[in-house]
Amino acid sequence: MPREAEPSINERAFILQALQENIRLDGRSVDAYRPLEITFGEDYGAADVQLGKTRVLVRASASITAPSPDRKFDGIFTITTEVSPLASPAFEVGRSTLLESHLSHILDLTLRRSSALPTESLCLLASRSVWSLLLTVHILAHDGSLLPCASIAALAALAHFRLPATSVRGEEVTVYGMAEREPVPLSLLHWPICVSVSTFADSDGAGENGAADRLLLDVTLREEQVCAGEVLVAANGEGEVCLIQKMGGVPMDALILLRSVDVAVSKIKELAQVVKAALELDANKRDRGGNLGVELRAANER
Repeated sequence: MPREAEPSINERAFILQALQENIRLDGRSVDAYRPLEITFGEDYGAADVQLGKTRVLVRASASITAPSPDRKFDGIFTITTEVSPLASPAFEVGRSTLLESHLSHILDLTLRRSSALPTESLCLLASRSVWSLLLTVHILAHDGSLLPCASIAALAALAHFRLPATSVRGEEVTVYGMAEREPVPLSLLHWPICVSVSTFADSDGAGENGAADRLLLDVTLREEQVCAGEVLVAANGEGEVCLIQKMGGVPMDALILLRSVDVAVSKIKELAQVVKAALELDANKRDRGGNLGVELRAANER
């Protein structure tokens, strides 16, 4: 099975020595993110997020189906991930990797199990018709911090997505097109985002007096390969923590863990504002003539 090329011994020692001197190879500070770019497609629910050289495309889609027999009043919310050799030589077509499974699991914990989107809001007709919402995460490029980038893209896609307007008469469900009625946004209760905080040991591997207590945000792939440990923190824009997960590595002092959570929550609040600003910018672009105007402009362009 292909593997990502590991840094050499000299390269590893160079990166760790630079971190001891508070220097990162790209010149950023320890808590600085790479340039974050969020763009949306013409269709609702398509979000393309680029964090440095890491790029993730998320697309949301919905269809009407029958509910689960044991959850007659709940809709269906599913998250899937797709990776390809385009993102990294370590990925193979048709073969699931540990990273892909972990990514799906964390996104499921962050978005679905935290009740960010209540599945009751997807119910149309109890025991008969519900919306089945599918969130597909496409990994286009991997250069570190893949999970935070995917988390931002998934949240942006959910907030951007619109369900077709519907009406229910008796046991008949009518679905309206965009030209007939304004589509309906999803009922998001809160906006959780996942951030990874990495710690580093010194160049000789000892973690007590070196850089083990140095916390880095948005690590690149090379930094990720030499880190001593990682903590995943998911929280919403109000600072409410949804998830804390220690991703192996060296033991971490409790005070350092608490500091990691504080740093992550502070950064999540900033990222939430960036996502909201991108959504407002897209909404202003679409506001020219409403959805009918968008369809007419698209027809004219064709």
